[in-house]
Amino acid sequence: MIRSIFIWTFIGIINTFIWALFGIFLSLFSATGRITHFYCAALWSKTVLWGSGVKVEINGLDVIDKDKTYIYIPNHLSIFDIFALLAYLPVDFKFILKKELMQLPVLGWAMSRAKYISISRSSPAKARRSVKQAVHMVKNGASLVIFAEGTRSKDGHLQPLKKGAFQLAIASGSPIVPVAIKGTNKVM
Repeated sequence: MIRSIFIWTFIGIINTFIWALFGIFLSLFSATGRITHFYCAALWSKTVLWGSGVKVEINGLDVIDKDKTYIYIPNHLSIFDIFALLAYLPVDFKFILKKELMQLPVLGWAMSRAKYISISRSSPAKARRSVKQAVHMVKNGASLVIFAEGTRSKDGHLQPLKKGAFQLAIASGSPIVPVAIKGTNKVM
């Protein structure tokens, strides 16, 4: 209990606020968001994982060509999936995420400056514009990460996949890389 309070107070809130402000500052020097992603989001995530006592095991990175763009499609068990991907997926990628996350104070601005793409679940027209933006980014060399289930799993099992990630792969001509994440739902 005390560990959870420490993690969510210091590691979760204060650490996030500090790294987000630093990311916003660094974004002034990078039009692509790459600096914010690699130097802030990745280090922030490693700090959160370390503070939470999470150990990450990675398999299969040797088959990824870091000079190609991909659509990474991980399953989604908890918020720690995001930290693991940011910390250990060693390629320049952008998250596709629900638009509500971009409205978070400071963190939302940092994600916007990192050039993450928000999707409106309530407006098909806005969602189509976001998909066009994503296709453009892929064709210009950015890989994408999209949780194809569309939300976190409530029971730890794979949920039905949404079609958006696959449509994006077809439209962009980018190959799909499935990513299996396990155990993050048991962190806290």
